[in-house]
Amino acid sequence: QVQLVESGGGLVQSGGSLRLSCAVSGFTSPYYYIGWFRQAPGKEREGVSCFNEDLRTIDYAESVKGRFTISRDNANNMNYLQMNSLKPEDTGIYYCAIVSGTPYSSARWRVQTYKYWGQGTQVTVSS
Repeated sequence: QVQLVESGGGLVQSGGSLRLSCAVSGFTSPYYYIGWFRQAPGKEREGVSCFNEDLRTIDYAESVKGRFTISRDNANNMNYLQMNSLKPEDTGIYYCAIVSGTPYSSARWRVQTYKYWGQGTQVTVSS
């Protein structure tokens, strides 16, 4: 059974930092893509970052470039999203998701591309 569990969300002031974690278990494909998405109240879920299994390909949404950074702990199947210089518009529920293989570049930002999802973690940035 594939399971993704996000953690690390919370309330932070504008300009602050948070590190989100995504623990993946039960996923056996050696090739995969992981996406971080977020959903603000009343808005559609949007992609924040996506990357392949060896981090040779990492993409960031324009809105977070230079502020957010992906990292991994392969030994423990942990994935991290370091978020710096947070802004109120970064507020939302953050999800990680995974799909086997390498999606076409145009598909990597689509919610429908990813097969398994975590339950999300809330990030609130106050002004």
